[in-house]
Amino acid sequence: MIAGPFRVIAATALTVLPLLAQRTTTPLAPIDSVKSAITVHVAEFASIPDIEGVAARMMLLIDEPGTRRLFVNDMRGPIYSVSSDGRSVTRYIDINDSTWGVNVHSQGRERGFQSFAFHPQFAQSGTPGYGKFYTYTDSRNNEVTADFRPGGGTNTHHTVLHEWTARTAGAPAYDGGPPREVVRFEQPFPNHNGGLIAFNPLARAGSADFGLLYMGVADGGSGGDPLNTAQNLASGFGKLFRISPLERNSANAKYGVPSSNPFVRASTPNALGEIYAYGLRNPQRFTWDPANGNMFLADIGQNLVEEVSLVTAGANLGWNVWEGSFGYGREGVDTSNARGDPKVTFPLVEFAHGDPSVGARTAVTGVHVFRSAAIPAMRNKVMFGDNPSGQLFYFDADKLPSGGSQGIHRVLLKPAGAAPTTLLQLVREQNAKQGKPAATRADLRFGAAADGRVFLLNKADGTIRVVMP
Repeated sequence: MIAGPFRVIAATALTVLPLLAQRTTTPLAPIDSVKSAITVHVAEFASIPDIEGVAARMMLLIDEPGTRRLFVNDMRGPIYSVSSDGRSVTRYIDINDSTWGVNVHSQGRERGFQSFAFHPQFAQSGTPGYGKFYTYTDSRNNEVTADFRPGGGTNTHHTVLHEWTARTAGAPAYDGGPPREVVRFEQPFPNHNGGLIAFNPLARAGSADFGLLYMGVADGGSGGDPLNTAQNLASGFGKLFRISPLERNSANAKYGVPSSNPFVRASTPNALGEIYAYGLRNPQRFTWDPANGNMFLADIGQNLVEEVSLVTAGANLGWNVWEGSFGYGREGVDTSNARGDPKVTFPLVEFAHGDPSVGARTAVTGVHVFRSAAIPAMRNKVMFGDNPSGQLFYFDADKLPSGGSQGIHRVLLKPAGAAPTTLLQLVREQNAKQGKPAATRADLRFGAAADGRVFLLNKADGTIRVVMP
């Protein structure tokens, strides 16, 4: 799955040969895969069914504490409910069923049913959020006018946020009516579509963040952000949105724009009030630290750098002026002025494409913060991973690194009765049992439960695995 000042730098690079030479690689040291490595146990937890002989393309597993169920989606449309012990898997809804009119566009590796989220009041009868959940989906329905348009490219498909309302929150299958459209994006290219949607699980009723939905919106795709959306505060692309789905003060009158958002009263002309942070390329995953509220985001890089960053309100994460800590250029990166803009939020950790620990195909994913004692070895660690290889890594949650790979350490998986290994190897072993060709990539994603359990998802063998002490 895999503007401004930089244009002067790029123009100079075309005429100054030493600087051009600096754009071919990064000075990032290889990840130390031995020092401070942690081994955790892993076991098979549940199996999600194939669709027409093809393994489930799992994207997200989340906990819905009110109904005591886990839920996991397949990019092609289904959401499954999974019992807490993993023994029961039931289709909750298929949003691609013709009944609903969503028309999921799941062609290729990146498009499909991207993410979903349950309102924090989903199981609380009598509240405004009762029975409500949200889906974030690439759709073939692209003939209507979108709320956010990129200003170029080809209208390949739309990415749409829908609100669903179940009549009975605890019902084994969805028992509500058709979804309500909340917001729609016109996608200019087939890649870099939506990302994660999530409510802050730390926000309590009455707090400013309660019931606000965070949405990762990628830069629109192709490569290098050719439409220059990420740094444009008037564009909805390349951003992290924060909206209030139950309110109606937006331009399309279908959702709310919180007054506490950083650009609601900004002096920047035409800045969108929905924006919480900007300068993003392909923000697939983010999470919050339950100990202090820190928000961590994994953003997939262009040619050379993968990064995990700390996000604050109004933060500029740099793309497409910066790729990680370095000036971005189509020839590579400029290493002469690393982390040289005090207005940019640079990565906490980053690693280079081709790092020996991950290989040539690289795309960062994650992120999960361990604060409970459920897995003692991982307590106070932030875990993330590499999507294609399935390799797992961590950094210290209390002593946050300040860039580079020096703070990154490896996490190894140990099945019962076997030597430590990688997720991709486990997937390949499962493929052999299934009589399927061995997977060439893991397509790693994380899931989490309120009791501290962490789950590993992939798109090749339909198996959910749980990380254990």
